[in-house]
Amino acid sequence: MKRKRKVLAYITRGEEPNWELLVFEHKHHDAGMQVPGGTIENDELVIDALYREIEEETGIPREHLELKGKVNKTNYFPKNKEAIYERNIFHLAYTGKNLDAWEHRVKGEGKDKDMIFCLRFIPIKQLPDLAANQDQAIPLLI
Repeated sequence: MKRKRKVLAYITRGEEPNWELLVFEHKHHDAGMQVPGGTIENDELVIDALYREIEEETGIPREHLELKGKVNKTNYFPKNKEAIYERNIFHLAYTGKNLDAWEHRVKGEGKDKDMIFCLRFIPIKQLPDLAANQDQAIPLLI
């Protein structure tokens, strides 16, 4: 079975235990609520992939994020795919200007290129289930 290496970003703002988590939904189709993340390219460092994916999917530059640490490394087995997703999940704090919600056109060369994501911060305690079990490590933050 093929292994695909991935990063996921739990980007929070505010003070614990009242954190808000950055999530997004696709503007033009229903892929479910998600957190920023994506594939680690060949010969790319995990940390570089993390910041690249965040900026491509949200527009947030590295300078507006504070890395809090790695939350977990786990495997995810997507339905109907002959692959194992190795997920490297990180916690980052948002330090930029106070945005509540915005739209962003995805940059980069991946399958999401030019899609529009609708981003917003929601209270982590009110977080609904995320697509593809992306919320699996949220309890490790709380």
